[in-house]
Amino acid sequence: MNWSAIRDQFPALENWTWLNTATYGQLPVRTRTAVDRHFARRDETACTDFLTWFDDVDAIRALIGQLINCQSEDIAFTMNAASALSLFLLGMDWHEGDRIVTLRDEFPNQYYCAASLADQGVELIRMNEINSLPERTRAVLVSTVNYSNGYRPDVAFISQLARRTGALLYVDGTQSVGALRFDTAAVKPHMLAVDGYKWLLCPNGATFFYISPELRRTLRPSVIGWRSDTGWRSVDELHQGSRRMPEAAEKYEGGMLNFPSIYGAGESIRMMLEIGPDRVEQRVLELAGMAADILRRSGASIMNDQTHIVAAHWPDRDASEIAKKLQEQRIIVAARHGNLRVSPHFYNNEEDLERLRLALMP
Repeated sequence: MNWSAIRDQFPALENWTWLNTATYGQLPVRTRTAVDRHFARRDETACTDFLTWFDDVDAIRALIGQLINCQSEDIAFTMNAASALSLFLLGMDWHEGDRIVTLRDEFPNQYYCAASLADQGVELIRMNEINSLPERTRAVLVSTVNYSNGYRPDVAFISQLARRTGALLYVDGTQSVGALRFDTAAVKPHMLAVDGYKWLLCPNGATFFYISPELRRTLRPSVIGWRSDTGWRSVDELHQGSRRMPEAAEKYEGGMLNFPSIYGAGESIRMMLEIGPDRVEQRVLELAGMAADILRRSGASIMNDQTHIVAAHWPDRDASEIAKKLQEQRIIVAARHGNLRVSPHFYNNEEDLERLRLALMP
């Protein structure tokens, strides 16, 4: 694999040592071109072909299906992962005494939305590890990889627990999909949400979510609009009666979509598939392993091994101050909860890590 040629797709890397994909992924040139092409097409056609844009979106759903191993009709688009989570939790029927289980140190999305159900008598339980589920657990919320310390829970095992007890499983894959492989058919979450602006290298507003056919039968949409009816393509004479809800995941979209961002996302995902998700994962873990070795040699301890988000902690150094000093040298990492977080993607190289090593020397 010619990683140097692939790196040429990322012009920002000419001026920055970007080791912070867990905050933002860099846009490939081809992704920006796809967005520009959509706007040029609007000028050429005056948007007379807008219905064909939905055909293009359906093709992008199919690309996502290839990436995470699901059917294209299981994929819907939304603006961000918080919107997907709100759909999941607020579309359920809750009863006093129901419980939601998540992990400690999770991304705040999971806490804030779940805690908003307290006035209905729903209890949020935070666990260090999910090895069993308490009685009356109705939903489990987990991230594939923790944003601040790199912890990777056994999501497949948690899925088995949830299904055995009749709970629904929501998985946030924002911090891994695009770097690590995820097999939806094997894990069997009820919902998987991925905000594409990090590891999938997409523009903002290109979030997709997988929603299982069984959940689609019971989960209420949070947005009802003209596309909530099966006849929405008949724009000359839209249905005027009570809606006839589509069976596919698109029924949760309601109306128009963020087409520019979705076109860009499609191009980034094509790039991932062309490289090969297995090659991407191998390269990302290889670079992360190098970063972990550099951080250990600088005196840090690594919070979690075998992951692509490397969180380092020094007993006598302030992570926020280190991150600020590195930024002065255009080396971008992040500080999260006392840890220095280094998150390389496949577009990084050994020279980037050597600059980090030299900058960390006393």
